Amino acid sequence: MSSIYELLPDHEALLNLEVEELARVVLQHLQSLPEFDSQFSLQNFTSRHTVEKYPGGYQNRILMALREAWAWLEIEGLIVPTRGFHPDMVSITRKGENIKDEGAFKAYRKAKLLPKQLLHFSIVEDVWSNFLRGKCDTAIFEAFKAVEIAVRNACGYAEEKYGVDLMRKAFHVDSGPLTDQNRPKAERTATEHLFVGAMGLYKNPHSHRNVSVTAEEAVEIIMFASHLLRVVDSRQKL
Repeated sequence: MSSIYELLPDHEALLNLEVEELARVVLQHLQSLPEFDSQFSLQNFTSRHTVEKYPGGYQNRILMALREAWAWLEIEGLIVPTRGFHPDMVSITRKGENIKDEGAFKAYRKAKLLPKQLLHFSIVEDVWSNFLRGKCDTAIFEAFKAVEIAVRNACGYAEEKYGVDLMRKAFHVDSGPLTDQNRPKAERTATEHLFVGAMGLYKNPHSHRNVSVTAEEAVEIIMFASHLLRVVDSRQKL
């Protein structure tokens, strides 16, 4: 069994952790306990015994932080009440059991940044898997390549049409096959600029060089590509 103190003896480091990071420590502690151990209850877990080795002046703050981490685990569905036992007792869920190490926990947190169910179906597998592996630039490139392919296929163009030129032709304000002529000219022009700009800013640079991007930035850009794919879908139905 690994106590919280054994896992994280530095009280200042503990209090400086984000709630998700401390929750990982709490989960690691729970995973080390024997099945049905009495310390699977919040009441026992947040007793003075848990924090007795920390400096006295910090114990109340540490207990509050641990309660917050416990609540996060419950909200995320990593622990659930144990049926048939005291209502305060919990068990680790199957999802929680799968988070065995720091790498698995990081992957879980990263997956939460980019919800798979919100992505357009055509980019779910390649884009999401690359993002989880930390290949944000590749994920962005694949997302916008999918936009390019969707536009080309929707228009019936040959593969010689690609990139910015493809978007200009497909969404031309007057003659573009994917242009909604029921919209005002200003909106048709804006849509053309939207696709042209997206291709020039996000797809082309990632085709030619390594582009540094954070996971959070990648999520925003990928979701934008997913939105563009849905726009293409809607234009095909006109």
